[in-house]
Amino acid sequence: MFTGIIQTVGQIERVSRLGEDVKLNISCIGLDMQDVKTGDSIAVNGVCLTAVNFSDAHFEAHVSKETLSVTAGLDKPHAVNLEKALRLSDRLGGHLVSGHVDGVGEVVLFEQLGDCWKLDIRAPHAISKYIAVKGSICVNGVSLTINTIAADVFSINLIPHTLENTTLQFLKIGSFVNLEVDQIARYVERMALWAEENDKNTGITQRDD
Repeated sequence: MFTGIIQTVGQIERVSRLGEDVKLNISCIGLDMQDVKTGDSIAVNGVCLTAVNFSDAHFEAHVSKETLSVTAGLDKPHAVNLEKALRLSDRLGGHLVSGHVDGVGEVVLFEQLGDCWKLDIRAPHAISKYIAVKGSICVNGVSLTINTIAADVFSINLIPHTLENTTLQFLKIGSFVNLEVDQIARYVERMALWAEENDKNTGITQRDD
């Protein structure tokens, strides 16, 4: 689990092809690796990856064909947001993030408004139902609050601190981003569907008095 609070910006320095999979060599200067061991999870642009062959300044991660097919930005060298897995004693500054990407969104607007920036993203239609005003969403591993939503496009206000300390500063119209919706929304939907299915199976209906 993660929080969506980015700990440092790293760099995918090398991408090695392993058939249809890839191996990433990632620079992680600024990330304290002293408590990391082989097999630990590190979120890379919001994608939970397993760290292997690491040092104080680098680690490697294997990315499967399946992960590549449902995420963006893990197939070429560029800057990436990094966060180590959450410990039970850590502060939850953002929201609970699994590192399992729900879909890839597209930036449709990125403009400055005073000291802040307005970021509009078009989400895949299948996950738009989980996005709510004042709710949380993870964009490239960053925990953010949704300001507005219209159809499949949601809007976020980015403060200078967020831009200065994440790779969101490099976004532009047409950029693709990894999206993970709030887990609570998925569980609420599942419980509602289960209750509906259970009522049908038992023949019990709810009466409004």
